[in-house]
Amino acid sequence: MLQQFRVNQDDATIVQESDLRNSIAPIFEKMGVPADDARVATDVLVLADLRGVDTHGVSNMLRSYVTGYQNGQINPRPDWKIVRESPSTATIDSDRGLGTIITPKAMEIAIDKAKNVGVGMVTVGNARHLGMASYHSMLALEHDMIGVCMTSCPPSVVPTYGAEPRLGTNPIAFAVPAKNEPPFVFDAATSSVAGNKIGIARRLGSKLEPGWLADEDGNPIMEEIDPPDKYTLLPLGSTRELGSHKGYGLACMVDILAGVLTGMGYGAFPGRPNFGHYVAAYSIDAFTEVDAFKETMDEWLLMMKNTKPAPGHDRVLVAGQPEAEMEAVRRVEGIPLHNDVVQYIRDLCSELSLPCSF
Repeated sequence: MLQQFRVNQDDATIVQESDLRNSIAPIFEKMGVPADDARVATDVLVLADLRGVDTHGVSNMLRSYVTGYQNGQINPRPDWKIVRESPSTATIDSDRGLGTIITPKAMEIAIDKAKNVGVGMVTVGNARHLGMASYHSMLALEHDMIGVCMTSCPPSVVPTYGAEPRLGTNPIAFAVPAKNEPPFVFDAATSSVAGNKIGIARRLGSKLEPGWLADEDGNPIMEEIDPPDKYTLLPLGSTRELGSHKGYGLACMVDILAGVLTGMGYGAFPGRPNFGHYVAAYSIDAFTEVDAFKETMDEWLLMMKNTKPAPGHDRVLVAGQPEAEMEAVRRVEGIPLHNDVVQYIRDLCSELSLPCSF
C-alpha cells in the first residue's frame, strides 16, 4: 500500500486483532451465515488488515458484504456443489455464496487433488467477492504447495483503446513457500490501481497519480487529480505506449480462466455482482524434492533482497515482504481503522443488538 492510502494516525482508532474478530464474526452470523463460515469470512478480512491490505479488510469490504446480504445479492446459506469433476479439476456452482467463504473450500479441494495427482485446479462460478486473493493462494503453503488464485470481477476497467469498461480489476495471487524466509506472495490487480483504493483516497483526501484512471470517454488521465465522481479504471500500464496491452491481456486471461472456464459467465456477463474464481495448488513434491526447493527459494529471495538499491532507495523488496513485516507489527500494536469505519461498525453492532469489543 502506498503511503497516500494509509490512514493518518490522528484519524485512526487502534483495534486489537482479537477485538476485531470478536466484533465482526457475530455480524456475519446476524446476516444468517453459519458460525463456522462466519469465522472464515472474518479471518479473510482480518488477515487482510493485519497484512496492511486495507483495501480488502474490514474498512472497505464489511459494509459491502452486509449490504449484499441485506438486499439478497449474497446468499448466506448457499447450496454450493461440484457440478463437474476430474481427478485434477473441479467446477463449483457457489449458489451466490460469498467468495471469502466458498473459495477456501475450493482451495481445500484443489489441495486434496494435488496430493493425489500433483496438481489441483478448481473454478467457482455464480459467485460473489472473495476478499484478498492471496488469502486463498496462501492456504497451499502449509502443504508444501504453490498456490494460485484469480478472480473475474464485474466490469470497471476499459480495454486498451476502449471507451467503456469490459473487464474487472481481475487480480492474480501467487504464493510460494520457502524454508527460512517469508513466503513469496504476489497479489495484484491487473488494472493500474485497485478499485477500492479510489474510495480510500476519497476518504483520506489523497490525490490520485497520473495514469490510474480514464475519463468518461476512455481517455487516460495523465495528471495528478482528486478522486472524481465519474471515471473508469485503466489496465496496468495506463496507455498503449506504456504497456497497457499487457495489463489488458492479463485481465483477459483471468476473465477466461476464472470466468469463461466455469461455464457460468464472466465478469461482464451476466453482470454485477457476478464474480468467477479460479484456484490452483501445485505440489512441489510432484516436481522436485521439497527441502531442496525451499532452500533454493531462500537463496533466490535473498538474491533479490540483496540487490544493490537505486539512488534514493534503502532496499529492494520482494512480493509478500512488506505484508509480512506489517503483519508482525500489527499483531502486536493493533490495526489502525479510520474513525469513520469504527463508528460504522459500532453503529451496525448497535443496530443489530450486538456488543462491540472496541
